[in-house]
Amino acid sequence: MQVYRPWLKRPVDVCLSLMVLIAAGPLLLITWLLVRFRLGSPAFFRQARPGLDGRPFELLKFRTMTDARDAEGQLLPDAERLTPFGQALRATSLDELPELINVLRGEMSLVGPRPLLTDYLPLYSDHHARRHEVRPGITGWAQVNGRNAVPWNERLDMDVWYVENVSLTLDLRIMFLTAATLVTRRGISADNHATMPRFTGSENCDE
Repeated sequence: MQVYRPWLKRPVDVCLSLMVLIAAGPLLLITWLLVRFRLGSPAFFRQARPGLDGRPFELLKFRTMTDARDAEGQLLPDAERLTPFGQALRATSLDELPELINVLRGEMSLVGPRPLLTDYLPLYSDHHARRHEVRPGITGWAQVNGRNAVPWNERLDMDVWYVENVSLTLDLRIMFLTAATLVTRRGISADNHATMPRFTGSENCDE
């Protein structure tokens, strides 16, 4: 870890991301066209997320939801705006492909804790806040051990475990398991939620 994490992890990220972007170029273009046609413009979803040391960056993903609103002009709940097409993008993780750009920019890693909402930053315990000691990842230890179906306390504990045990062997294992998870489509969402219930704080995450 002492060699890989500070010196090798970033070069590995850049090399592998470039390879995937080149190989998946046609798929990216087709997905972009489908999102524009099925969900409208813009095709990309952009949102501030906390990165390394909690510093914010702009996350890039393909849109999976409509902009449907209620009579007062407020966005409808996520579950009501998530279309079957959007569900298919999430199930296959095609919506995550633009995050390879975040990796090349140095804002993310291929493997690491998933970047969550900036609103959650003051809600973490000191222990769970350690998830920001590494760059957030496109996939991670929690994603191959239940994905969004795992309760918050377990998910955040797994993020911290990854921070404490990061290595090349572990990253390669997570990438391999990620491919298997995509095939089985396990843990795409928590019960009765489009993805995960909102995080309300480390002291409440057993609820």
